[in-house]
Amino acid sequence: MEAGKLLEEARRLLRDGALDQATRHCTDILRGDPANAGALLLLAQIACMQGRLDDGVALARRSLAAEPAQARAHNLLGQALSALGRQPEALASFDAAIAADPNLADAHGNRGDALAALGRRPEAIASYDRAIALAPQSFENWCNRGAALYELQSYEAAAASFERALALDPGHAPSHVNRGNALAALARYDDALAAYDAALALAPDHRDAMHNRGCLLSKLGRYGDAAAAFERVLTLAPEHPSAASELAHCHLFTCDWESLACTAGRLDASIADPRSSIPPFTLLELAIEPERLFACNARYVARQVPNAAPFAHRRGPAAGRIRLAYLGDFNRHPVSYLTAGLFEQHDRARFEVTGMAFGRDDGSDIRARIARSFDRFIDATSLTDDEAARRLHERGIDIAVDLIGHTENARPGVLARRPAPVQVSYLGYLATMGAAFIDYVMADAIVLPFDQQPFYAERIVQLPDCFMVQDRGQDLPLRTTRAQAGLPDHGFVFCSFNHSYKIREPVFAIWMQLLRDVEDSVLWLLGTNPQAEANLRREAAKRAVDPARLIFARRAPLPDHLDRQRLADLFLDTVPYNAGATAGAALWAGVPVLACLGSGMVGRMAASMLHAVGLPELVAASLAEYAALAQTLARDPARLAALRQRLAQNRLDKPLFDTARFARHIETAYATMHDTWQRGRPPEPFAVRPIASA
Repeated sequence: MEAGKLLEEARRLLRDGALDQATRHCTDILRGDPANAGALLLLAQIACMQGRLDDGVALARRSLAAEPAQARAHNLLGQALSALGRQPEALASFDAAIAADPNLADAHGNRGDALAALGRRPEAIASYDRAIALAPQSFENWCNRGAALYELQSYEAAAASFERALALDPGHAPSHVNRGNALAALARYDDALAAYDAALALAPDHRDAMHNRGCLLSKLGRYGDAAAAFERVLTLAPEHPSAASELAHCHLFTCDWESLACTAGRLDASIADPRSSIPPFTLLELAIEPERLFACNARYVARQVPNAAPFAHRRGPAAGRIRLAYLGDFNRHPVSYLTAGLFEQHDRARFEVTGMAFGRDDGSDIRARIARSFDRFIDATSLTDDEAARRLHERGIDIAVDLIGHTENARPGVLARRPAPVQVSYLGYLATMGAAFIDYVMADAIVLPFDQQPFYAERIVQLPDCFMVQDRGQDLPLRTTRAQAGLPDHGFVFCSFNHSYKIREPVFAIWMQLLRDVEDSVLWLLGTNPQAEANLRREAAKRAVDPARLIFARRAPLPDHLDRQRLADLFLDTVPYNAGATAGAALWAGVPVLACLGSGMVGRMAASMLHAVGLPELVAASLAEYAALAQTLARDPARLAALRQRLAQNRLDKPLFDTARFARHIETAYATMHDTWQRGRPPEPFAVRPIASA
């Protein structure tokens, strides 16, 4: 048989899956014509199909040496190189394929894949668009285009791309999952859940669909449903990198301590597993040892925050004002209420202050107030990480202060690009972020002694007084009565307005003992979710306490919360995770806070505030001391009244609520950081000296 017919027969055999016969035909052709480009290309294709990628590359190159203008040979070579991880060479091959045949849709799509793998996603999208224009029914190109748009945080366009893909193949479960992810990022939660459900209807054991559905249900406060989803994930994949911790998160939020205890083994294994990627905020809830927390967060950042080329910065003589940028949520959030006064108090002769918001505008008064307080306010919600970082760099920001860390609306990818020469973590995430691109963490000597430096990627900066800024300008209306707050007319009111995930069984047992011992007393708690309320009432009954003595308050705007807070007699803090802004609100409202000293920043917040407000005797060194002191205060009205009177005076005289004093201290810290960088020195731990009291 002549070579041309033999080659056609080999192609037919390949289409039929008869690879060995097709190979023999090509070998026969090459015996008589060693440079036959068609036979070499067919052998290259067969080699790639069989996973022999290096052979495929060599054969494709021999084919191209014989006939350089083969668009499909260049395309095949690019595919083989791409599969070998040699993306720059693959990209060159796809470019050559397109030069040979500009209308080869596969080459444009493959070029898009190579560009996406190289992190050049805008160019990748342009290639996908060209491929789709040439072949509109290309399911893969719509999918890959959606993935690139998602990575660029263009969620609306990503969702639309996945919808086009699903119109071509409604039975493709991964595309339903990807569409759900984009919809969740757009806060279209019902639609996102429907997308995950559609994926699970097609593939009931689809791990990502089940996991992402669980994460969204947890975000929506449907903890029981979320826990069931995570249990299913762990059944399907016991080694899942985060499901065990997310299951524990659900049990913490619902105060389901029995179930939490049952997850302990899996949780410990997950924390120790180098393959795990545990959400850092869950690790704070668990209050694990600082060395393990550091290791887990560093691992999380390495896996979840893409590497990005840092911006360059030039040192020079200090001139003009230091340019600060605060990166935050700035909506109704405890950090917003704490920091609003600080932004207003900054010395504008020394500092130019920019705010960059990552939370969608909720139309709140606090958002508007904060926006007004900055010299410039940038809503970065719709900006990509690269665009947001570029905006900061173009502004010449000297110091970028992250107020979010690893919490909701976190955007660590912005600071990963090093838009400012000095980058600081403050208040949003109260532990190490585990990120090499954060230089400093703001703390004080109580919450973060210098002996904790080995467990921090950042250098510790100790502010005087207390690390937690407070807004002295908060109003204290006096209008809510006990009856309006749902409290009895008489009797002692213990309260703890901490979130449910901070309430642990040992502390709760002490609270129940107090209720048994102090006649007509009640425990006033924050109602965070129905499951937690039901579980806490059940736990009270198990300890011979009438569940009706637990009174749950609804969430309220800060002025209303401060108003009702003053009705309590004594605030009982939690441990190992203390109250933060909540304790500050109680103290501002004139309610003494009883704390127990824990470990780590989250376990020492209340202690720091109590020292700064001049009431260090309310910091217990152990749970036994905490229980005894609570009993004493509840049974000694005169002593408690004296404490309240001291607090009423101290909150005006002591440093805790002196926002202007705090601003001067943190400005000194910023100036020291800036000077250190200007001198070409690496970041070092330091303590800010307190200014003289008036």
